[in-house]
Amino acid sequence: MAEATQTKKSTHWPRTAKGNGKKACTVEGCKRPYRAKNYCFFHYKQWRQGDLPHSRYRTCSKAECRLKVLKGGLCEKHYAETYKKDAAA
Repeated sequence: MAEATQTKKSTHWPRTAKGNGKKACTVEGCKRPYRAKNYCFFHYKQWRQGDLPHSRYRTCSKAECRLKVLKGGLCEKHYAETYKKDAAA
């Protein structure tokens, strides 16, 4: 009886750079090859988490607020503050 040979399968996707390493990350000062959205794997992860200035989703229009927009260009907190005042007056 023939002995079956087993091949070891990779359990994780390899972090490979696109563009054969010729294109660099678009973040100033970063020389890593890009992976997605013109960011290296490190900055792409930050982008997904909303830590980079160009965030993944629309952010609140109030100064220094980086929360996700709910309605009218404002986050839930600022929307409630703005329109509660108008409704109470």
